[in-house]
Amino acid sequence: NEVDNDTDTDTTFNVIIYSALILGLLVSALIRTTSFFVMCMRASINLHNRIFYSLLRAPIHVFDSSPIGRILNRFTKDTGIVDELLPSTAFDLQMTLSLVIGTLIVNAIVSWFLIFPAIFLCIVVFMCRYFYIRSARDIKRLEGLSRSPVYSHLNTTLSGLSTVRAFGVQKMFEEQFVRHQNDNTATFFLFICTSRAFGILMDWICVFYISAVTAFIMFFDNLPGGDAGLALSSALTLTGMTQYGVKCSADLESYMTAVERMLEYSHIKPEAELESRPDRKPDSEWPETGEIEFKNISLQYNESPNKVLKGLNVLLKGGEKVGVVGRTGAGKSSVISAIFRMTEPEGQILIDGVDIQSIGLHDLRRQISIIPQEPVLFTGSVRKNLDPFGEHPDDELWASLEEVQLKESVVQLPGQLDGMVTEGGSNFSVGQRQLVCLARAILRDNRILVLDEATANVDHRTDALIQRTIREKFRYCTVITIAHRLNTIIDSDKVMVLDAGEVVEFGIPHTLLEKSDGLFTKLVKQTGKHMTTRLRQMAKQYYSHKYDILEENEGFEENDIQSD
Repeated sequence: NEVDNDTDTDTTFNVIIYSALILGLLVSALIRTTSFFVMCMRASINLHNRIFYSLLRAPIHVFDSSPIGRILNRFTKDTGIVDELLPSTAFDLQMTLSLVIGTLIVNAIVSWFLIFPAIFLCIVVFMCRYFYIRSARDIKRLEGLSRSPVYSHLNTTLSGLSTVRAFGVQKMFEEQFVRHQNDNTATFFLFICTSRAFGILMDWICVFYISAVTAFIMFFDNLPGGDAGLALSSALTLTGMTQYGVKCSADLESYMTAVERMLEYSHIKPEAELESRPDRKPDSEWPETGEIEFKNISLQYNESPNKVLKGLNVLLKGGEKVGVVGRTGAGKSSVISAIFRMTEPEGQILIDGVDIQSIGLHDLRRQISIIPQEPVLFTGSVRKNLDPFGEHPDDELWASLEEVQLKESVVQLPGQLDGMVTEGGSNFSVGQRQLVCLARAILRDNRILVLDEATANVDHRTDALIQRTIREKFRYCTVITIAHRLNTIIDSDKVMVLDAGEVVEFGIPHTLLEKSDGLFTKLVKQTGKHMTTRLRQMAKQYYSHKYDILEENEGFEENDIQSD
């Protein structure tokens, strides 16, 4: 009875210990799994936020030199790998390594001789892995690079689908897409082939290891059956775990190329500081007149070996209407890049005496309005497109829309000011989108307005409306107009003529046209005989009208002085 009681006590004690160990194992496994995946999730979120913020602060040349497909690839496939595949592969790898180490310990307990073939197995496997991963990593990187053109081509095709169909080149675009897809599929298939070949190699190595363990068991006649069975089962487990562990480690290193590509975007050098330092912050009324002075301004894009602007020295007085003309590639749009500091120029640009490079980008760009050649509307309400920061009441929004003759169109929308603007403003015509940008500029009421060929893609009626509105609403503002159509700038106060990045002429249009060998005169003559005559008449009429008024005003002032 005492023996039975002792046996029952030992059994109960063993069951309690075993249950406690199982419970502890369950709790520790839950804690390990939860903490590991939470850590991976936070790392993935931080990595995504880093590259997102880095791209938001990236200079404009990054987007000019990087295809949109490459950027999309970072936020789609690469982010998906980091979110889904990388954590699970890393977790499987650490579990497999733990099991392999445990199996080696069990084999050592059975017979220390079994350690040697196990160590030999690990050495051979990791040598094979070393040679495999060198090619697999590069193939995976190549697969990621070949995926970007697929996204770029798809995005380009969808954006210009109407043009593709209008010219009937669907077949050509299909062939281009198939070519890009074939390149990507070929590299992906090569990656699969190398991984399968590596798997077969691992299988043969494991076969040799199991054969060695079996020979060892057969060689020792006095080995207990339980130990022999444990050694053989452990060897089978070890081979499977080793093969899977090596596969996981190889996949993990291949997936790390996605992290590498994402980190590459997180190290982009950002633009200048957004906010000004307290001691250099401009006054709230700045700029008062809108005077712009270029002092020895030069500009060079990162991907260009030559300067696109060379030693500009020009003074634009406050309130002047200045047209910027020149042949294609003369540097007209680069002037805008310099003013907005899209690319940091060399030299000084002074606005009302303040060096724009000494203040923050927000303080600078907030004070300059622009109407671009391609109008930009954001998905959202009309209100958000007109007044993104909610700084103006509704009556001012309606007034600005009425100024550009868009009030009726917005009234007809469901929700009116809260009516939705679809992606890219596709529910508005190109002319209406341009007028929304003009209404936005009217609301901002800045002292400086930049027009980047704003009327190049609109009809003559919208063109006339934009020109008339600018003359009336921006009468006292400095207006810089970049234009190919000379009739839009022929009535400007001054014209800046650029050639190869240099200012070759700067003055009143009528005065410049009096130079028979001047570049502005040559540009006017290139418009044709009829248009040349019309432009000359327009320039002369504007010149006579403006300076007759000035002379009359000066005469009135003299009479007032004499009467006093």
